[in-house]
Amino acid sequence: MSISKAKQITFKFFSLFSAVRGYNILVLVLAQYLAAIFIFSPSKSLREVVFDLHLLYLVLACVFVIAGGYIINNFYDAKVDKINRPLKAGLDSYVKQSTKLRLYFLLNFTGFAFGILISWRAALFFSIYIFGIWLYSHKLKKHPFIGVISATILTILPFFAVFVYYGNFSKIIFLHAIFLFLVIMVRELIKDLENLKGALANNYATFPVVYGEKKTKQFSILLLIFTVFPIAILLNYASLSYMQYYFYFALIILIFVGFYLWKSNSKNQYRILHNTLKLLLLIGVLCLIFIDTSLLLEKVINRLN
Repeated sequence: MSISKAKQITFKFFSLFSAVRGYNILVLVLAQYLAAIFIFSPSKSLREVVFDLHLLYLVLACVFVIAGGYIINNFYDAKVDKINRPLKAGLDSYVKQSTKLRLYFLLNFTGFAFGILISWRAALFFSIYIFGIWLYSHKLKKHPFIGVISATILTILPFFAVFVYYGNFSKIIFLHAIFLFLVIMVRELIKDLENLKGALANNYATFPVVYGEKKTKQFSILLLIFTVFPIAILLNYASLSYMQYYFYFALIILIFVGFYLWKSNSKNQYRILHNTLKLLLLIGVLCLIFIDTSLLLEKVINRLN
């Protein structure tokens, strides 16, 4: 194989990895398994969860469907990304749009097939989810309130799928969900501020376009204030164990985000805030192992035995 051919294949691989947001997919898989082990099925051993075929099918279905969702979103946002993310758009251009569309249908079919392996209800769920992602990418994201809310719901739904699979309907999980919902919604609003130029150029009626930057900031800060309530209640749970320190840390970060957001007025500043919230959510995923340290020890010992 010639050097130029190898370089072309490498660029295409990274182009596809960028199109399906490979980093986000890896974080999703990690989050689903950690949530399954430490929150949704605390009574099961590590081996039972890791080698649960139905859970594996569920995670794979989410992976393929969400990867397909990123591709169709990338397809519809090609013009916007040339303005908002020129470097990413340049990398994405190494794979033809027709190829991406074929891959989109293949990924969705594969995700649906894994759903069928679980149950007809799971297959129905993923069918609706696939349609929801397409509708968001094609129509909903161009509207202010419904765009932000639908993006937040679509982000949380994969965790909801694992939540329903285990049927663990506890108050602490519900409070975690509220916290996640609020933080992700703020992240979506900040992302809209970051992408304001592209939205204006392509007639997207996003929240900042319709209501302006000031009101978008005010609404975001209001949502950040609301995060105090689920955090305050969660900190009263003794079972939260060492994860309580994550929520103290989250409070500090969210206060910083609120103040910095109010003073921000450039794309780079909004990008910093967007990435800060992404990092906060990633740390939250990793901190799931500390929600019950005795449970962590017990699962490791059971695995070794």
